[in-house]
Amino acid sequence: MDEQMSFWDHLDVLRGSIIRVLVASVVMGVGVFFLKERLFDIVLWPRRSDFPTYRLLGAEPFELNLVNTQLTEQFMIHMKVALIAGLLVASPYIIYVLFRFISPALYDNERRASYRLVGAAYFMFLVGIVVNYFLVFPLTVRFLGTYSVSADVTTMLTLSSYVDTLLLLSLVFGIVFEIPVIAWLLARFGMLRHSWMTQYRRHAIVAILILAAVITPTADILTLVIVSLPIWMLYEASIWIVYFTNKSSQDSEECSEESESVLPSSSSSS
Repeated sequence: MDEQMSFWDHLDVLRGSIIRVLVASVVMGVGVFFLKERLFDIVLWPRRSDFPTYRLLGAEPFELNLVNTQLTEQFMIHMKVALIAGLLVASPYIIYVLFRFISPALYDNERRASYRLVGAAYFMFLVGIVVNYFLVFPLTVRFLGTYSVSADVTTMLTLSSYVDTLLLLSLVFGIVFEIPVIAWLLARFGMLRHSWMTQYRRHAIVAILILAAVITPTADILTLVIVSLPIWMLYEASIWIVYFTNKSSQDSEECSEESESVLPSSSSSS
């Protein structure tokens, strides 16, 4: 039935999928918009010293006061945060709709591999957001928000700067946590070997430290180590993922070679 569909039929299906995605995002965004107090309790929690990360690390009590500098700033930020939160809530349905549109063009083995790939990528992206919210962003905002070059200078942290930093770091760490998924995908195509990753482990550690220093511009060594640790663990996990993927590919190639070598002998004996 799909083979008989014309280009315009496929375009109509794509348009319907896009409309459903937009409607789901807007509906969820509107729903989150009316949960303003609960939403911003979550967003603004890392600025207070009762945040779990600070209590776990035994940080000194502090509280950052945010200011609003523009007439429409608070309302626009409320809309932006609600829309992004609604998009995140609706993301399982969005992935389902988009995958339902793409899956008819895939073979059965490609479809099964796509299930694992999309599921793993989505899960790791969410893990990256959680790690940023509970680890990276609190340490970053505490250092930068309380840093002062002189007692004569008063820090006035704007709401816009706070929210933009949170959203940017969430996106960055969501992408960073895709390292194991990307490594698995490259290994599946034979473009990555675990031996290469092991050989260049020291270079990778240096790159991870540089990345952590860029993400969290702080002179605190403890903060740098804490931020670098999950990224390094992702790299080490990727080595094992690539190892087992390479081994599985090698075993399948050996099995196919053995079957090809057996077929001529069996035909000659007959």
